[in-house]
This record gives sequence, C-alpha cells and structure tokens, in this order.
Amino acid sequence: MARARLQDVADRAGVSLATASRVLNGSARQPGADLVARVKAAAGELGYVVNAQAQALARARSGLLGLVVQDISDPYFSSIAAGAQAAARASGRLVLLASTGRDPVAEREAVAAFAAQRVDAVVVAGTRWTPDDDAALEAELDAFVAAGGRSVIVGQPVGDGSVVRPPNATGARALAEALLAQGQRQFVVLGGPARVVTSRERTDAFTAAARAAGGEVAEVLVTEFSRDGGYAAGDDVAELVRERAAEEPLTVFAVTDVMAIGLIARLRELGVEVPRDVRVAGFDDVPTLRDHVPALSTVRIPLEEMGSLAVQAAVGDTAPGAVTEVDFEVQLRDSTR
Repeated sequence: MARARLQDVADRAGVSLATASRVLNGSARQPGADLVARVKAAAGELGYVVNAQAQALARARSGLLGLVVQDISDPYFSSIAAGAQAAARASGRLVLLASTGRDPVAEREAVAAFAAQRVDAVVVAGTRWTPDDDAALEAELDAFVAAGGRSVIVGQPVGDGSVVRPPNATGARALAEALLAQGQRQFVVLGGPARVVTSRERTDAFTAAARAAGGEVAEVLVTEFSRDGGYAAGDDVAELVRERAAEEPLTVFAVTDVMAIGLIARLRELGVEVPRDVRVAGFDDVPTLRDHVPALSTVRIPLEEMGSLAVQAAVGDTAPGAVTEVDFEVQLRDSTR
C-alpha cells in the first residue's frame, strides 16, 4: 500500500486539509477537541507518518539546536557538549553538532549551515579570535538573530546574543594567589598564540597577580593551544629547569589542562619529574584528570553546566545580550606539591 497522505487523513476525518495540518503538525491554532480527536483517530487508522518539515513550518520552530565547538576531541568541548545534549533532551530538543578544528572560517560556515536547516538557536562554544577573524561569524549570527533565531556564546561575546562566560581572569588570578600562598615564587606561563583570547585572558591575569604579590614570571612561552602544543613546549621547559637547578623549583602554569598534560608527558620522556623537578598547574579540570598521575593542580569550572546554561538561554526567556558568569574552584593537588 502507498503511504497515507495528509489529504487521506483529512478525507477520513471529514475535515479540511488545513484543519488536519493544524492538528498533526502542531500549530498553535487548534480546532475543537472533537475535531482534534477525529483527525488523530483517522491518522492512527491510516498509519499516517507526520512530515517533520511541515511540522516545523506549522510551529514556526524545528525543535533543533545547532552547537558549534572548536574541537570535539578536546575534553573541554566534549564536556560542554554533554551538558548541552542533556539540557536539550530535557526540553524536547535535538542538538546538531559541528566541530570546526579551531578554524574561524569553519565556525561561520557551520552557523550558516545550521541557519539553512532552520534550527531554532545556535550555540557557539570556544575562545574568540581577533576582531577581524570574528567579523564574519558576528555578521552570520546577527543575520540569524534578525531572521528570528537565537544565538548563545560560551566564551567571549560575539554579536548581540546571550553569553555564558567562563571565569578566565578571576580563576587564573585565584590560582596564582593560591600558589603564592604555598610559598611558590618562580613561575613560567605556558600559553597559546596572542590571537586566542582565552589564553590571553588567563595569561595576563595570572602574570599580573603573581608579580603584584612579589612573584617572578621568568618566561611566557607561546605554543599551540592544544595538548600537542604543551608537548612541544616540553623541551623549552626542561631547559629552563636545568638552567635554574640551583634555585627554587619553577612552577609552570599551562593555560589549559590539556596543554599541561602534553607538557608533563614530554617532561617525563626527558627525565624531568613533576613535582620533584618542576611543578605544573592547569586550568579547566577536564574529566580525564581523574586518571592522571600526578594529580594536576587546576582551576575547576563547571563545564557540563556551561553547556546546560547555554541551551537554557537558547530555549528560555533569557534576554539577548545577557551574560551568565559561572563559578570556579582552585584545586591544589600533587603536581604543585
């Protein structure tokens, strides 16, 4: 048998095609209870399958959310995605995911693709770049919002959408103060390129706090903003450790946990032990740290909660441009003892 059409349902129920469409496609304009019951009974008898595209048009929403992350293999982003997925399910939505490989052009293209798929909202998670790099993304998001969509940024603001803001500066400042309170005074900061705003915020805040309290930041090393970037910096850090062997051990602040993990892996290969020869701290408290030895000192931020808050802002009554700040907690562990 041929698949039942909406017209077949309307004929069986003795109603117009428009009435059948309003009942089955979820329009806000519903007929009386008797007509609703007749249409649904007819659809059940005929085995009618609702057309999702027609349903979206009738409701003026698709039930879809677009989530753009910079690297889904990074536990920072996978944790945010997990929180977003859970919140979306709770609100009856489905998340479409794009991972952009930390490419600003790919970010813009992902937003454009989601807009073409008629998603109700777009969440973009990740550090921002230079104003020139972000200009195309901002224009794409503003056009999406002007057409009736909603945008939420997890990170630094872009465009007029809502923002879930990680505590980059306040967390880095608190970590520096906690390490100084332990008596540590000699620091190296391992950061990413200057165009990476998250790295710049954390680097600047940590450095300022350390120097304000009488600490010394011996070096600010710049590398790729990833686990491999931390690994690549291991040789430079090992050389600094050996040069200063007669002095107080250095403490390295890597601006992300994954950079710290890569750094420690390379130092281990070079025979430099943490924390005996050098101390290392990170930022984020990603889930993979639970199995890392030595236990890594870090700044814990609620990654899954950030994803959940972003979806709540996307589907709720949050005012455009509203900024939600999340809390943090400094965790001092074996790597800085």
